[in-house]
Amino acid sequence: MPREYTLHTHAPAGPRIDYAAELNEQQHAAVTAPPGQTLIIAGAGSGKTRTLTYRVAWLLDNGVLPEQILLLTFTNKAAREMLERVTALVPVETQRLWGGTFHSIGNRLLRWNAERLGYRKGFSIMDREDQKDLMETVVAASGVDTSGFRFPKAEVLGDIYSMADNTCEPLEEVLAVRYPWFEQVAPHIIELRRLYQEKKRETNCMDFDDLLTLSVKLLEENEDLLERYRRQFEFILVDEYQDTNSLQCRFVEMLTGPDGNLMVVGDDAQSIYSWRGADVGNILNFTDHWPGARTHKIEVNYRSVPEVLELANASIANNRAQIRKSLRAARPSQGNLPALVPLDNASAQAGFVAQRILELADEGVEFNEMAVIYRAHFHSMEIQMELTSRGIPFQITSGLRFFEQAHVKDVAAFMKFAVNRRDEVSFMRMVRLIPGIGGASANKLWTSWLKSEAASAETMTGTFSEVLLPMNVPKKARETWDQLAYTLDELMADGKPAAPPMMIRSIVEGVYDDYMKAKFKNADQRAQDLEQLSNFSDRFTDTLEFLSQLSLLSGVDTSDKPDAQPQDRDAVTLTTAHQAKGLEWHSVFAVWLADGMFPHKRAIEDGGDTALEEERRLFYVTVTRAKDNLHLTYPVLNHAARDGDILMKPSRFITELPQDILEKWNVRGGW
Repeated sequence: MPREYTLHTHAPAGPRIDYAAELNEQQHAAVTAPPGQTLIIAGAGSGKTRTLTYRVAWLLDNGVLPEQILLLTFTNKAAREMLERVTALVPVETQRLWGGTFHSIGNRLLRWNAERLGYRKGFSIMDREDQKDLMETVVAASGVDTSGFRFPKAEVLGDIYSMADNTCEPLEEVLAVRYPWFEQVAPHIIELRRLYQEKKRETNCMDFDDLLTLSVKLLEENEDLLERYRRQFEFILVDEYQDTNSLQCRFVEMLTGPDGNLMVVGDDAQSIYSWRGADVGNILNFTDHWPGARTHKIEVNYRSVPEVLELANASIANNRAQIRKSLRAARPSQGNLPALVPLDNASAQAGFVAQRILELADEGVEFNEMAVIYRAHFHSMEIQMELTSRGIPFQITSGLRFFEQAHVKDVAAFMKFAVNRRDEVSFMRMVRLIPGIGGASANKLWTSWLKSEAASAETMTGTFSEVLLPMNVPKKARETWDQLAYTLDELMADGKPAAPPMMIRSIVEGVYDDYMKAKFKNADQRAQDLEQLSNFSDRFTDTLEFLSQLSLLSGVDTSDKPDAQPQDRDAVTLTTAHQAKGLEWHSVFAVWLADGMFPHKRAIEDGGDTALEEERRLFYVTVTRAKDNLHLTYPVLNHAARDGDILMKPSRFITELPQDILEKWNVRGGW
């Protein structure tokens, strides 16, 4: 049996860093933890990155070779920043350290061992566009009939397969639970996955998920490689462990082995990504899986004033499934309680936010130190309009400006064509939504339409369907084309446009809902946007006026789009709570804090305690973004096109709080 021998890095006597002086007591205990399995619960703003960085430095300082350390992160940027900090602390060649995302580490393993899985060493990694193209090739060659039903587009197929891979759930279960509207074509989707996997191997290509699924497969099927990497990676560290999915957890467990040295850092209170496969159970059950593991809590917060942290602690305390901790402020009190601000309606809420932003700016707070945070993108609609009207610069991290989004413009195209039957741009956008109709077919249909009397008549005397149904369309498009024709009929009554909310409802229910489900992985969110668009349209009695406003709002400041601006631009940030994670601002406005909005209606009605607790974690993430000022707002009345004015209840995340930790504002007049 070979003798075991360990080669250590030569290091000068004594530590190079005074760890006790540079870290607080809790951080120091975590950084200097003995070998074994360790769970670090690092609260919001507590210096998680600093702790992980110093842990790597401490290992190097104590003779561990760089190549014996594996640091797993969720972004390359995070890995790069940590390694740069380590280099500044310890004069060791950190480029020898294995640090990067799960997928980048998987790629390194596969580059050396792909032949064992039937791939050649020079395999290609497909990006999203490449994956889409290959998937379309597979679907076209499969013989699957995609014409009689809204079959999922290639991008959606990719998302379905990705969810199955990352959750380690059977594809049948993923379809039944997460994509029930595809039940009719589920057997075809399952068969296409097999064909897609065969095609990837045939073309020596891997998609992004393969880098991890095949790495796990490689380790499962090759005991010698598994043993080799377990011996190499003497210390494994994982960042943001609360965001790991089942596949990532399996990867970590395999490389660690039953007796390896594993340190995971995270915060269960910030686990908010179950919708993309993350499993909070990975961090909650860590000590069950590793019975000998030690747990360290880092609870000193360097970001927020005590008043904000008191609210955050009180909120998350209501969750049952958690590792309990209590954030403590390193900063002194400034005497301002978080503000609870009920407003008359959504317009008043937008007006309040805009006015307070201007007041804070007058007090010296930069625009880029302020953020408006919301649960869903459509919650920002009125606020975008109000900020625009007041000339307040803003940038949106949650996507395009509301009225520039593809689904809003798609629905508007139907409406524009109904009232302007010579609108070629809207006609072309509308008909190209139909499967089987491309640019050439759309041009022929437009030419046919122009020949009709309806195209040039001052007033529409007949119906759209009388003209459109007899037209020649590809067989694949016929059923949806007919439905489009009947939908256009509903948009005009006796030659006059229907009310805008009725038009939007007809378009969504008649044609567009099926299109969204097949085309977009976030179809539910887009449907909510269109419901909000319908509510907004209800304030207009004239369809042409509504469409004019739509065009003006989508065209405002188009040269000033967020992605065209430098990141340090002095502008207010508008963001969803999910995309705000990891960021911080002097002043935060958390808006639409009404039951059914935040928490989301679906979580209340269908998700049970598990979904509601994730919503509360999302609220916790929202409020802990604030450093100095926190405003919690909600509209008392919400106007809905179908139901009129609806009385809103304040979010249960507000009513369950001790009311003495909030300052209630009564806002009067002006709106």
